[in-house]
Amino acid sequence: MPGHEGSDDFDPETELPPEAVAGVARTFGAAAYRWTPDDDLVRWSAASEAVLGRERLPLARRGADYARLIEPGSGLSRLEAALAAKETSADTDAFPGNEEGARFFQTVYCLASPSGSDRRCLWVEDRGVVYFDPAGRVRRVEGFVRRLSAGCPGRLATGSIEPRTDRQRLAGLIEERLAQAYREGGEFGFMLVGVDHLGDLNDAYGFLVADEVIDVIWLRLRAQLAEGEEIARFSGSKFGLVLHARPGEDFLASARRFVAAVNLASPRTSAGAVAASVSAGGLIAPRQGRSVPEIFSHAQDTLQRARSVAQGSLELYSPSFDRAAERLANVRFADEIVGALSHDRVSLAFQPIAHGVTREIAFHECLVRITGRDGRVFDGGTVIPTADRFGLTRLVDCRALALALAALQADPELRLSVNVSPGSIHDAAWVQILEEGALAGLGARLIVEITESASIPDIEAMRARVAWLRAHGCKVAMDDFGVGYTSFRNLRNLHVDMLKIDGSFICTMMQSEDDRSFVRVLLDLAGQLGIETVAEWVLDEETGRQLVDWGCTYLQGQLIGLPTDDPAVPDGTPGS
Repeated sequence: MPGHEGSDDFDPETELPPEAVAGVARTFGAAAYRWTPDDDLVRWSAASEAVLGRERLPLARRGADYARLIEPGSGLSRLEAALAAKETSADTDAFPGNEEGARFFQTVYCLASPSGSDRRCLWVEDRGVVYFDPAGRVRRVEGFVRRLSAGCPGRLATGSIEPRTDRQRLAGLIEERLAQAYREGGEFGFMLVGVDHLGDLNDAYGFLVADEVIDVIWLRLRAQLAEGEEIARFSGSKFGLVLHARPGEDFLASARRFVAAVNLASPRTSAGAVAASVSAGGLIAPRQGRSVPEIFSHAQDTLQRARSVAQGSLELYSPSFDRAAERLANVRFADEIVGALSHDRVSLAFQPIAHGVTREIAFHECLVRITGRDGRVFDGGTVIPTADRFGLTRLVDCRALALALAALQADPELRLSVNVSPGSIHDAAWVQILEEGALAGLGARLIVEITESASIPDIEAMRARVAWLRAHGCKVAMDDFGVGYTSFRNLRNLHVDMLKIDGSFICTMMQSEDDRSFVRVLLDLAGQLGIETVAEWVLDEETGRQLVDWGCTYLQGQLIGLPTDDPAVPDGTPGS
């Protein structure tokens, strides 16, 4: 070991001499060292000049000077990695020797060129053993430094990325470990590590810098691997790690070490230090995953749960997190939606909306209905969440608009409102259907309800679309107001004609002082802005009278009438 150089207890009969150790290190392109913080001296093997370069060697003799060579943000310094090993490792990670207070450490960083040198910066891997005194202070560090590349890591001469997408190789590694576990017993760990908010990094810095961030993260993760562990690119921003998980070891502590190695320092790129982090999900196989698809599925679910907790989080799999059955049900229902769209099994129900004062029907809201292959009918509350998840909302919105315009064409006395999501309202197909309806003279009898429970990513673009709708004769309503994302400031900027107050506030209004106060404030503010209002889910006369007294323009709900297949036929509900 490097620590034998100059030690008094070296036994030439049983241990390799220092020159043999240095020769082994040199064979692998590495230089051995010992650093003692008390005097800050770093003693190197003869290979140090070949590894570090002659221009850096004078600055590598003391720990403080060597630390200043490390590019800020490129990785944990030797001391930082040593201290991180103490904080993130369990007792079972102790160095398997006789000396207490020893821990393995690994890190990757970039050594800058000294001032005035035209040599490129050098990426190195630094790994070894750190020894702590009883007070927890670093007593000495012994290890190896090995070159990784001549420049920025991961960039080959062809321009390809070294941490390439290699899910097939990863699947093969897992299959081998599973076969070994079934044959011999034992377990192994699997971690899926994902870069947080990669899209934001691409937008802020560009794709080249984001690729540099991914390269640095890959190197930091790889530096933490023990012998026999593997890393491969799972997807564009995710890495799969096949790890040891021996009985009695703390897999959580091991997993934390990988996350900490990335998140403790911002990656350094050509654009400077970039605030980037990773989240991770892990599991132990075959205990928590008996096949490659099951392991991948559980790891992705667990990573998603970690990200929902907080950026930079780590979660380990638990059966309560298993969403496989839910996912399968969603896929099957999405197939039902696609089948209904393809075979004309989409229809509309019509719910009346009345003037609050006179209770005369002013218009009807179109509600989507989908009939499944077995004849069951699903309403919008069931259809839309799955449609959103699988990217089918645009198709549903287009079909609903086409059916509403057909109903208006068939009945010149009819006035309808139809829902559209913020994403669909800019869709070319939806816009074309609306334009054709407006050219047929139907726009004046159509109210377009923008679903407020979905976010509006571009208020200015939406404001322009609202103005476009109004220019085509339509009125525009903001649906489900109060449970979504739109503020009154944005509502005023959008210039909508109508505000629909979400029914969850209306149905409990007479029993909840908070809901009554909230509804009254909404009605007052809408009145000041000159916006008509609709109260949803009005169940009884007492609620209806109170809303009208507060200035609500229209009422909708059981008090007025339930949805029917034909707007000309009332459902028989009192007050309809």
